[in-house]
Amino acid sequence: MSESADEKAELGRLRSGIDSLDDEVLRLINERAKLAHRIGEIKQGNIYRPEREAQVLRRLVDANAGPLPDAAVQRIAREIMSACLALEQPLRIAYLGPAGTFSESAARKHFGSAPTLTACSAIDDVFRAVEAGNADYAVVPVENSTEGAIGRTLDLLLSSPLQICGEVNLRVHQNLLSKAGSLAAVKRLYSHAQSLAQCHEWLNRNLGGLARTPVASNAEAARLAAEDDESCAIAGEAAAALYGLDVLAANIEDEPNNTTRFLVLATHDAGPSGNDKTSFVCSAQNKPGAVHDLLVPLASHDVSMSRFESRPARGFGGSRWEYVFFIDVEGHRQNPAVAAALDDLRSRAGFVKELGSYPCASV
Repeated sequence: MSESADEKAELGRLRSGIDSLDDEVLRLINERAKLAHRIGEIKQGNIYRPEREAQVLRRLVDANAGPLPDAAVQRIAREIMSACLALEQPLRIAYLGPAGTFSESAARKHFGSAPTLTACSAIDDVFRAVEAGNADYAVVPVENSTEGAIGRTLDLLLSSPLQICGEVNLRVHQNLLSKAGSLAAVKRLYSHAQSLAQCHEWLNRNLGGLARTPVASNAEAARLAAEDDESCAIAGEAAAALYGLDVLAANIEDEPNNTTRFLVLATHDAGPSGNDKTSFVCSAQNKPGAVHDLLVPLASHDVSMSRFESRPARGFGGSRWEYVFFIDVEGHRQNPAVAAALDDLRSRAGFVKELGSYPCASV
């Protein structure tokens, strides 16, 4: 359909308006960068503040009148903050690799694209990178809404000096990827064990007789599938793009709201942002009602608990049947009620280790 003269004139005016706005946006972004630079000069140290970023993102969402959705506003703001921070303090982020994993996607969601991302082959190596000073921050998975806790992350939190300074909730879409032209052409399936479990029913319905091989990560599964036209892999869109694979079936996870929670770790936690969590791990004394005693301080001080996870006390001096309890509560540990509850808990528990306070995950 051809455009009329009036429509062409209107398009010209609209495009000219967009060009003017783009110029103004660019000017304002650079003005923001100058202010960030001055803040860096004044602080002369670690200028990345998780609580400050969380406050900025929340304020923009509250002020957003549309039509852009809140998630898009946050992504744009995150990239601007990421680029401004990189001018003063280039960040190094360690994550569970290889490239193309959901951990990489979580790291980019939280830090933007400016930092240098380093893929590690195991969760232990992610922790070690920050502990040794080879990375500034670590991003590790801690629990999935379908499959539960990531045990190795909890074990390392128990022994590591690192603190939690942030969290990321990543909506996980599992896709069947391959170079084969159809489901009927594939003969082998590679995937991480958790993804196999998350797609169990779909696989039984559609590929019930296919051999399933667990591998170290979904990105590794995608790499193997890229080397063999008769193989397929379960992975995300990032892995499909990275390894040149086609999506034979999208969103094959059994649970439509399948979400993985990631923790951001550093040698410090975060200051109060106004909407925070505090995580800690503790053990119960060897006496009747000891587990109940762990929860009494939270109720007494009106502190809301959002997570309670038991874990064998392996490697922490416990006997075969002793457990530790990972607990998340609402509020920062500088909040008077949370601080009082933690003080009360120390007199009741076998031990208490605070893992950090941090802003609640954004959208």
